[in-house]
Formats: sequence, C-alpha cells, structure tokens
Amino acid sequence: MGFSPCYSPGDWVIYRKTKFGRTPGTRARNVSPTRNGDGYTYNVDKLWVVVSVLEGGLLRVVTRRGKEHIVSDHDPNLHRATWLERLRYRQRFEEVARLQNSANVTAGQMGTGSETSTL
Repeated sequence: MGFSPCYSPGDWVIYRKTKFGRTPGTRARNVSPTRNGDGYTYNVDKLWVVVSVLEGGLLRVVTRRGKEHIVSDHDPNLHRATWLERLRYRQRFEEVARLQNSANVTAGQMGTGSETSTL
C-alpha cells in the first residue's frame, strides 16, 4: 500500500536542487555560467528528513525550516544520505529532526499549520 522499499520515516535524505542566480552560495556545486553570462546555474544539496511514506511511491519530507514537500521515491535528485554525508552533515540533519519533533508536539496541542508542496 504506502510501502517504499528504499525509505522509511526518520530516514535522512539529500535532494539535489538545481538553482539559478547571480551569486551562488558557498554550498553551490557544479557552478556554470548561463549562456548570456549574466548569471549562474548550480546545484545545492537540500538536507531533509522523511516524515512519512505515502501511496504511489511518494515521500513526505520536512526541511530544516519546517516546510514539507512531497517527492517521488524514484526521483533521480533524491538519495538516502551515505554514512559519510551523515557524518559530514550530522548537525544540520539533527536540526531538522529536532524541529520535526517539536512540531509534532505542537501539532498535537494546536493542530498543524505546516506548508506542503509537491516537487
């Protein structure tokens, strides 16, 4: 039913998001100038935690700022964090997990108010 063989709630995942802009940040990878040379195309790794596995191979994930997204478990930009990535980004992942735990406590008291988008 809502089962994904690769992911389960609580998994730390990384989503590689393509962005466009004039000044790539310090975490930008694969930076290349646009055709006109007035900006850059680059990738940024987004660190998310799986909240739930939905039917149809979809995952509900939460960001470190509390936003929720729905992504396909077969999305080529999504992967489970490797042991080296878990070690390297441990503080950031733990920040997401803390936020998720505090949101669960708040949601139980007041209802949910989170924002959800589909990628």
